[in-house]
Amino acid sequence: MKVAIIGGFLGSGKTTAILNLGRQLSTNDQKVAIIVNEIGEIGIDGDTISSSGIRTSELTSGCICCSLRIDVENTLRALKEEFDPDIVLIEPTGIAFPAQIRDDLATIGIPGITFAPIICLVDGKRFSTEFKQIPKFIVTQIEEAEIIGINKIDIAPPERIPEVINRLREINEDAQIMQFSARISDERFQKLFSNIFRDSHTQKNASRLDSIEMSEISTYSAEFELLPEIDLDTARSVSEKLLLKLKEEVMNKSPLFIGHMKAIIDIPGNMVKTSLTSFEDLPASDIFEKSENNGAGLKLLTAVTGVEPDELTYTVERTVENVFESENIQLKKLDSICKTKDFISLSDLSAK
Repeated sequence: MKVAIIGGFLGSGKTTAILNLGRQLSTNDQKVAIIVNEIGEIGIDGDTISSSGIRTSELTSGCICCSLRIDVENTLRALKEEFDPDIVLIEPTGIAFPAQIRDDLATIGIPGITFAPIICLVDGKRFSTEFKQIPKFIVTQIEEAEIIGINKIDIAPPERIPEVINRLREINEDAQIMQFSARISDERFQKLFSNIFRDSHTQKNASRLDSIEMSEISTYSAEFELLPEIDLDTARSVSEKLLLKLKEEVMNKSPLFIGHMKAIIDIPGNMVKTSLTSFEDLPASDIFEKSENNGAGLKLLTAVTGVEPDELTYTVERTVENVFESENIQLKKLDSICKTKDFISLSDLSAK
């Protein structure tokens, strides 16, 4: 069983990359499982990845290189015993240090476990801003990587890429640097896919660091029931309106914030995922068809720099209430739970 850990800061495109890799691996007759870690109490990326039908286990309420180490070990053992995958793709939270995860998993004694090279994704558009705000954290993620993927080159200004490459080389001169868009399955992305089958050759043991503290990130997550049920167009428009308003409110307190705002609205037959990753961005939505016919619901995660936790909680909850009240949609906040989901059929759901 090979384990591939794909790290990178919040909003670097890990979920999109893993979803694309998982689909390609399944097409190539590989038995694939995915472990997703969210820093908040509510899982969002697991819902997105499970839309591919790939077996997905989701861990929430902590970081798997810190507080959830035992959970990820137990999850990996269970996957081995119950599913016996050829490849396990691990998406740690964006404020994790992947080398610490690899070091922990290498000592648990699962027979036949091997590791792909440690992969770190960076957002070609945002990297310079991230480096200026939290340099120690970003440097640690990059120093540990064997492969560095400069992602989102389809939307990054071309003149920024040489600067990003030079900075990455200053931090880690040994890593292989790739450029691609995880949304596009072209030759560039195929190079990343091919490297999943290689073995990690790093001999370094990662330092034990508190990644949550070093990231300087505050987080808020919650889940809501929506009444009445809404249609697809309304779900998309209200989700984008919510994140745009949240961006404005956060910028009042942290004008150059980085991080990730994510919202999923579930409606019968569809799921709308909307994301925003910095003060420079506008909300962007993806729509997924799904076979389940559950009622309407909202999942929300906000993880940003420059705002104190209590202040972020107040800001997000007030903004959610105001936006949905303006749309005449009632909200009911739900208790959070940590969930493990299993999806086997690749044909049940597909991204539009």
